[in-house]
Amino acid sequence: MTVIDKFWNMIGVQNEVEEEILEFPTDEEENRNNNNIVSIHTNKTMKVIVCEPESFDEVQVLADHIKNRKQVIINFEKTAPEVSQRIIDFISGATYSVEGKSQQVGKSIFIFTPSNFEIATDHRSLMQKHKINTRVFEVKNSE
Repeated sequence: MTVIDKFWNMIGVQNEVEEEILEFPTDEEENRNNNNIVSIHTNKTMKVIVCEPESFDEVQVLADHIKNRKQVIINFEKTAPEVSQRIIDFISGATYSVEGKSQQVGKSIFIFTPSNFEIATDHRSLMQKHKINTRVFEVKNSE
């Protein structure tokens, strides 16, 4: 430092340039700072429970699956009719409690889904049912 620089420092005027060092954040710091980013694939494995109950004792386990946001497909082919009706009533109540939906898929097959699932029907099959019902209705009226 020269004498002139010492004089300027003593008066309070500095000629020194202060350098500011900027550091770029690491990937870990960026992830911590971006807490509002949500992964699109939050639930990677969606389970569908398929069962053929033989007795009403199995209904609580099925209702627990509905409460845990899983789809339940029940085949009643090997179940007694009175037991089937009790199971349908119980599972329908559990499905209603989670704002879910139910639908009969086949003669003795039902699907119960919680609110995070949507049951989509094939429009062609609905139209065919409607045409068949219309034809039956027309035949009955013409007799």
